[in-house]
Amino acid sequence: MASPLAFPLARPAAPTTPVDAVVARMRALDAALPARDGVAVFNRVYLAVTEEVGRRLTVGEFPDPRAASALDVRFAERYLAAVDAAAGDHRPPACWRPLFQLRRHPGVRPLQFALSGVNAHIGHDLALAVVDTCRALGCEPADLEDEFDRVGELLVALEERVREELMPGPDLLQLADPLTHLLGSWSLERARDAAWAAARALWALRHCAGIVEEFTERLDAAVGFAGRMLLTPLPA
Repeated sequence: MASPLAFPLARPAAPTTPVDAVVARMRALDAALPARDGVAVFNRVYLAVTEEVGRRLTVGEFPDPRAASALDVRFAERYLAAVDAAAGDHRPPACWRPLFQLRRHPGVRPLQFALSGVNAHIGHDLALAVVDTCRALGCEPADLEDEFDRVGELLVALEERVREELMPGPDLLQLADPLTHLLGSWSLERARDAAWAAARALWALRHCAGIVEEFTERLDAAVGFAGRMLLTPLPA
């Protein structure tokens, strides 16, 4: 049987910008997956962020559009690479495995899927995307701090909206109590701060290949552990 992720993997024929290209891939993924699928839940969240970044780039709201676009695209490509790996029956990074493994679990709520994906993408992918962008542009992490902060502000605002939209209503208080307790243990702002610290550390260590590899593996494993806890099945 074909993977449910197989069809969205084709690249758009003629994207206007690199950001448009990743948006097109996410839209195709959204169209192909069942709405309740855990990857689809996260994809809708991330698509909204990426579309907003594209809009702000178009109207000139980033001080350095080239840097902002490069960071946004390399960030998105980390997530799409995990999608590609799962579609090809390969193992995605450890930070993404809980979401792909539990994406259809009936005891996991949409809010958990969304925040587990955000955890993987911010906790692991963002630091590596900063390093990727610095290498591509020949700059230092400090040169990307404004763009990093502006994208981070979008993510924080979106997290608040996601919690409001996906949190169970007052008729499900019995469910909401353990869900509130579980999700209250994770903070996007703390994850974003940790990602910036990790990016700076990786950049400082970039000439020490063995240490960088070990640091990256441990970061991946730690973020994956947190993601698995966020996906703890809850009673219906």
